[in-house]
Amino acid sequence: MKNNNVLITGMGVVSAAGSNLTEALASLKVEKRNAGSVSIFETPLKYPVFEVKKIPKEFDLAGRRTISLALCAVNEALFMAGLASDLSKLRVGVCLGTTVGSQLNGRKFYESYRLSGSAPMLAVDRYLKGNPAEFISRKFKAHSPYMTVVNACSSASDAIGAALSWINNGLCDIAIAGGADELSRISLSGFGSLGIISSDLCAPFDANRKGLNLGEGAGVLILESESSAAKRGKSSDLYLTGYGSASDAYHLTAPRPDGLGLELSIKKALMDSGIKTYDICFVNAHGTGTLDNDKVEGAVLQNLFGKRIKFLSTKGFTGHTLGAAGGIEAVFTAAALKKGWIPASAGFMNADKSLGIAPVREKTKINGKYALSTSLAFGGNNAALVFAKSVIS
Repeated sequence: MKNNNVLITGMGVVSAAGSNLTEALASLKVEKRNAGSVSIFETPLKYPVFEVKKIPKEFDLAGRRTISLALCAVNEALFMAGLASDLSKLRVGVCLGTTVGSQLNGRKFYESYRLSGSAPMLAVDRYLKGNPAEFISRKFKAHSPYMTVVNACSSASDAIGAALSWINNGLCDIAIAGGADELSRISLSGFGSLGIISSDLCAPFDANRKGLNLGEGAGVLILESESSAAKRGKSSDLYLTGYGSASDAYHLTAPRPDGLGLELSIKKALMDSGIKTYDICFVNAHGTGTLDNDKVEGAVLQNLFGKRIKFLSTKGFTGHTLGAAGGIEAVFTAAALKKGWIPASAGFMNADKSLGIAPVREKTKINGKYALSTSLAFGGNNAALVFAKSVIS
């Protein structure tokens, strides 16, 4: 069944590409890649990462970096939407995705407890207060549903999809939806042990790709019903029109070789929107830069959209931000649709002949109403979101 018209009235993003949407788009426009060595924790690993270098003092919560990042993006999105910091008089839901979610900052607590049998309880307190959606809901007095989605790297896309269903089913009129994740020594070590981190800057879909780079950040949309926006005197030419998800149940960390789950999630999102594959003017692909992800995703995109589809991966500008990726990429997708251009797929230089399809090499004009953003995750989780520009009849 086709969705109601759900507006995007606000957007906020923070990543290595920029501390807000304006800065990020400026970096994407000139292909600026702000990667470097880790500085926020000690590690012997020398992989390049995409860190957020500056968090405003008013949002910087010690030991809860994921929530600090979420606060940055939520604050920008609320400001764009014309919403105050007290949302108690409105029906506002909060749905955020994450993987790390301020929960992996207790290493010193465990070390101390293991060595001495006791440890300060500050880390436990931070852990209990580390639920992103719960924190944002309380901070901004949003009393409608709140939920944190932890579904690996599709978490934020799934959170946005859940928020879309809340509005369509009348559970709330407005939703703060997206995701946030911080860089962590544990996640860096874990992905390193899997052998899928590149020692060079990542090159999604490139023939010589060697793996991903990790990053951090947050991306948030303000979703709103048309009636709610009209009451507030707010208008928008951007919509979220569809969401689809499907699980491969194939392997804990590897995508299903034929990409069936991804294909099904895209088809569901298109059906949700009431459109066909030819209506999509560009795809913001998951595009991690790993051998398996790009091979599977490239084959699915070619199968569904043909060789001429314009697509890219923005992870060359942000790194793989795990549970935040779908949120950041949702913001970039909606913003690109609005502005009428997509950036070059950073890192891509050499076409992989085995894929039969290649991302854009330079800043490219796009002309159309609909765009797609995809997410693939460990555990075989796949999600797709469809965005639209201008009024949908």
